Amino acid sequence: MTEIEQLQHRIDELEMKQAFQEQTIDDLNEALTKQQFMIDKMEVQLRFLVGKVKGMQTSNIATESEETPPPHY
Repeated sequence: MTEIEQLQHRIDELEMKQAFQEQTIDDLNEALTKQQFMIDKMEVQLRFLVGKVKGMQTSNIATESEETPPPHY
């Protein structure tokens, strides 16, 4: 193989690697974008859920001091 052929082969390999890296970056970017969308959606849902829980009435169970003693006392 001549020096020019070797250089051409190296250039071809570099171009191929660069193309694969570009595709990988695009795939990772798409996955990251989807994840961020899901996180944003879950944050909204969590805020809604927290608001619902805060708005709920307290339990109907009386505290120990408010309870009447059992009949065997």
